[in-house]
Amino acid sequence: MANGSLCAWCSAVVFALALLRVDGYLVDITYVESAAAKGAVCLDGSAPAYHLARGFGSGVNSWLVHFEGGGWCRNVTTCLERKRTRLGSSKEMAKQIAFSGILSDTPDYNPDFYNWNKVKVRYCDGSSFTGDVEEVDPTTKLHYRGARVWQAVMEDLLAKGMKKAENALISGCSAGGLTSILHCDKFHDLLPTGAKVKCLSDAGFFINEKDVAGVGYIAAFFNDVVTTHGSAKNLPSSCTSMLPPGMCFFPQNEVKQIQTPLFILNAAYDSWQVRNILVPGVADHHGTWSTCKHDIELCSVTQLQILQGFRDDFLKAVAEQGNSGSRGLFINSCFVHCQSETQELWFSSDSPMLGNTTIANAVGDWFFDRSQIQKIDCPYPCDSTCHNRMYDSSEA
Repeated sequence: MANGSLCAWCSAVVFALALLRVDGYLVDITYVESAAAKGAVCLDGSAPAYHLARGFGSGVNSWLVHFEGGGWCRNVTTCLERKRTRLGSSKEMAKQIAFSGILSDTPDYNPDFYNWNKVKVRYCDGSSFTGDVEEVDPTTKLHYRGARVWQAVMEDLLAKGMKKAENALISGCSAGGLTSILHCDKFHDLLPTGAKVKCLSDAGFFINEKDVAGVGYIAAFFNDVVTTHGSAKNLPSSCTSMLPPGMCFFPQNEVKQIQTPLFILNAAYDSWQVRNILVPGVADHHGTWSTCKHDIELCSVTQLQILQGFRDDFLKAVAEQGNSGSRGLFINSCFVHCQSETQELWFSSDSPMLGNTTIANAVGDWFFDRSQIQKIDCPYPCDSTCHNRMYDSSEA
């Protein structure tokens, strides 16, 4: 190989390694084989799984447990579809995944949590870890056991050192963000009495909003999820004692009762909620919203007014939770979904900011009690730091 070619090859390798450091480092999968004996399994009956990167230095007794997102399945048909994918079977999961953003191990990319024990819990039950139905249909062989999976994974992590945690943060994105809300106090109860324990929900504050056709699509959807998975007994009793169980999938109906400090990170124009709650396909038969709901910059004046109304309702639902000093808020006006797992959104030279504060700094300041963080953005399109997502029209 000529020297010039060799140098070019070396440069390419160095560049690729640099990109890997920014995009994340690879972490092996761990299967919780012992969970099967307890019936704590994925939709297809396979063992649950997670990825663990061990902490180091001052972070050896600090734990970040992050739950993967991926929506929900509401009935036998959609759960069967899911059963054949990584969201329903650990057999379909990648053996390694990249950790970045809040899971990064580099102080330049993750200043407060880089050297903690970091866990990404894989999502394979379709119920935000709330389901528990004893019977398994012999025809479908579907297992609705999300709550057992959550317990089995927690027990495995406690045995691997989390029972000695001095600091602990449960977090998650999307359906995983909802998981961190639904299980917030339960997580706190598992940890040592003197530990600092808090919860972070990223894009998990789903609101009970009617769609553009005036139908409560998402309320019916969540009701189906709870019914199919037998989730009622695993939802906060403070909510189910007052409301139908399906309503207790909405954070606005339960966050007020959560005792553990909670941080809500969310876009006020959350792109998943716009595309699946405000404008689900069944509410837009003529495709009037097909461009707007995939790219906010293509919305008409009338559509933007409706989106501003959605933001108003979202902020009202958040405000109803009160302004406790332990409650953290970072609500920006971006068109995006999930902002903690991606390096460019979490902490980089051009990350989204509110009042000169990045998401990573806001969460860190809140966790370590350096300052109270309750930041809410001005309406779209005022925020020039946003990384607004553009979706392909084939996406939901």
